[in-house]
Amino acid sequence: MLFVGIDIAKDKHDCCILSSTGEELAYFTFSNDRVGFERLISTISSFGSLEDAKIGLESTGHYSTNIANFLLQKRLCVKIFNPLSIQLMRKAQSLRKTKTDKSDSKFLAGILFLDDSKPYQLPVYQISELKTLTRNRHRLVAMRSKLKLSVSRLITILFPELPSAVYSVNQKSTYALLLKFPTAKSIANSRLTSLTKLLSDNSHGRYGKAKALKIRTMAASSIGLDSRAAGFELQQTIRILQNIQSEIDVLDKEIKALMKELNSPILTIPGIGYILGAIIVAEIGNANNFANHGKLLAFAGLEPSTYQSGKFTANNTPMVKHGSAYLRWALLQAARLVAYRDETFGRYYAKKKAEGKHHFVALSHVAKKLVRVVYMLLRSNQAFMPQQA
Repeated sequence: MLFVGIDIAKDKHDCCILSSTGEELAYFTFSNDRVGFERLISTISSFGSLEDAKIGLESTGHYSTNIANFLLQKRLCVKIFNPLSIQLMRKAQSLRKTKTDKSDSKFLAGILFLDDSKPYQLPVYQISELKTLTRNRHRLVAMRSKLKLSVSRLITILFPELPSAVYSVNQKSTYALLLKFPTAKSIANSRLTSLTKLLSDNSHGRYGKAKALKIRTMAASSIGLDSRAAGFELQQTIRILQNIQSEIDVLDKEIKALMKELNSPILTIPGIGYILGAIIVAEIGNANNFANHGKLLAFAGLEPSTYQSGKFTANNTPMVKHGSAYLRWALLQAARLVAYRDETFGRYYAKKKAEGKHHFVALSHVAKKLVRVVYMLLRSNQAFMPQQA
């Protein structure tokens, strides 16, 4: 048996190969490209069969994606370790603060001796694609949120009275108004007929002459700053925001198409739609990588921490919040919707609330219950069946 530890970096990777007795057979550095990957395979093969090799590496984000996929495509036994676990194990080995690429790769090879868990299994194609799309969506939504804050800031400067006259400053009709008349003074100087038509066309007729007159009257007495530069910034921010929203809409269609191809049983759970379902499935990957639902709960960071010393055992301990923040967010969002749609989950939420727990604490309990259901569905590939009352 060969134990191969790989320390991941951006442009190169360090590798240490140990024999079944712990003897160091080789240490070398290979480039992060096709030539380097082939060199890794040939070097491992020179010491024994690839089937007898266990390869360990840390999950270091996008830097480890290509090498991990390359090894998994070759059907090799690959173990992907949580960097936090490796860091804690490394600290437990020595009091010295010694960290080098060589020592890291050798340490990874060494812990393969004691690790008896199953090798990592590559998820199906659609799940891998969904992970890329959903994380890209997360970044776009974060950008959208920042831009909305900028719009609110600029409106406060240019026309602070406007929010009280409309349902939302982030609705289509308000954006159309501000794109044409970005300052209170420009709105006050506009013609009532053109202002009415603009609002009516972009609100499906909900805003008419009365609303236009109200906004123009408020604009005439507004304390807002008449700044051409701030108005231009507002218009530009709205245009960028609208462009990002259109990209999110296109992205959602792509995610929906992949979820239809995947036909995951998670969509049969009441309250979980294509987007939330895609995030949950993408972050979990292959459910067979988790030995039980407790492992999945820990990966989602929903597992409660434990503190016990002597005769004292803490009761109110926070969630660990390690693992995938994307999965944790999606499960908590799904828990709220499922508790609303499914009677069993709704009763469970009500039970926790009756025990005096805060809304978010009760919701976390529902999320933990949901994890057990999701794990079972993904492992068995069966549709969700509501419990009979």
